[in-house]
Amino acid sequence: MEATTKKPHAVCFPMPFQGHVTPFLKLAELLHHRGFHITFVNSEFNHRRLLESRGPAALDGSPDFRFASIPDGLPPSDDTDATQEPFALCASSQQNFLGPFRELLAKLNDSSSSGVPLVSCLITDGVLTCTLTAAEELGIPSVVFWTLAACGFLGYKKYPQLIENGLIPLKEGDVLDALSAMFPSVYAIGPLQLQLNSSILDGELKSIGSNFWKEETECIKWLNTKPPKSAVYVNFGSIIIMSPQQMAEFAWGLANSNQTFLWIIRYDLLVGESAILPPEFWEQTKETGYIASWCSQEQVPNHPSIGGFLTHNGWNSTLESISSGVPMICWPFFANQQINCRYCCAEWGVGMEIDNNVKRDEVEKLVRELMEGEKGLEMKKKAMEWKKMAAEANGANGANAANGSSSLNLDKLVKEVLLSKD
Repeated sequence: MEATTKKPHAVCFPMPFQGHVTPFLKLAELLHHRGFHITFVNSEFNHRRLLESRGPAALDGSPDFRFASIPDGLPPSDDTDATQEPFALCASSQQNFLGPFRELLAKLNDSSSSGVPLVSCLITDGVLTCTLTAAEELGIPSVVFWTLAACGFLGYKKYPQLIENGLIPLKEGDVLDALSAMFPSVYAIGPLQLQLNSSILDGELKSIGSNFWKEETECIKWLNTKPPKSAVYVNFGSIIIMSPQQMAEFAWGLANSNQTFLWIIRYDLLVGESAILPPEFWEQTKETGYIASWCSQEQVPNHPSIGGFLTHNGWNSTLESISSGVPMICWPFFANQQINCRYCCAEWGVGMEIDNNVKRDEVEKLVRELMEGEKGLEMKKKAMEWKKMAAEANGANGANAANGSSSLNLDKLVKEVLLSKD
């Protein structure tokens, strides 16, 4: 017990969305690897989802890596597979999280909590700043973790000025330098999965997972039968909801492209009804397509058979695609996805944007271009260049992990903030 109580204790609290929980969990694992006791805070709703999707092992990693949960303040729901309405959840988090989280911190710091060290730092989500109030009351040092791209965060930061001065394009300067001029300490530590893969060799936390839906493994077996770089991965993330018309346009565009594809269709993907495709679609794509309800969001983009990604451009999906050297067709929906799309297409050369008013002819054309055209070939070369840079920043693929910029930045974050005595 003595060794445990001497550990620094980090409380990690993500916004309760799939796209925020996933990178937060990776950061928590990296900090645990560096000697921290971890308390990972989920909403009660997401806590139940993890238990149902992965079983108790998802929340049972190590004696010094524990999970806690607080209520989200929304009406109870019996449908744990359905995505919570994002705007209602955002509003409720600001109104209802502070009290329960304050109580949780006080409980963790209660001397009667045998074997658990006092909380030494809080890592909270950039869109969950009410938690900073509770940490400040208890004198706990805090770090804000933004799970979106630096360019997306800068867009949010500049948004009031854009309103005041009229909508103007952001200048394409060094985003991190611009952020560093606005904030005293900025640490770029991603992509976290690459850093996890290169620095953590033991399997102590391997059972822990963040997916809210059960992963279908059959799709991996199906991909194993396909040639290298031959399949398009289609996944619009954990929150987006589309109309039946939009789904039909994507379906027939994919079918008419005659390209091999793996399409992830959550059962709640459609507005107000189940996602059912017509028999004619199944007949036309029985040799080329595979549809699953959910999959490993890291394993699939890295699969040798994946040659392109049709995505909503959430930052997790974008990072996974870039880290895997896979070019994208981009269909952004909301939040920072439009900014991510612009950088993928106009700055980084790894994406092509599809019109928001999606039409099957355009889907067919872009999918063919992605997989067979000259533009697609150029994007694949660019994607491989970005993959190499991401690997070098994290010590992946044989690079020296200790010298990677992201690894060094995480070390600085731990020493300068999380373990700081000031």
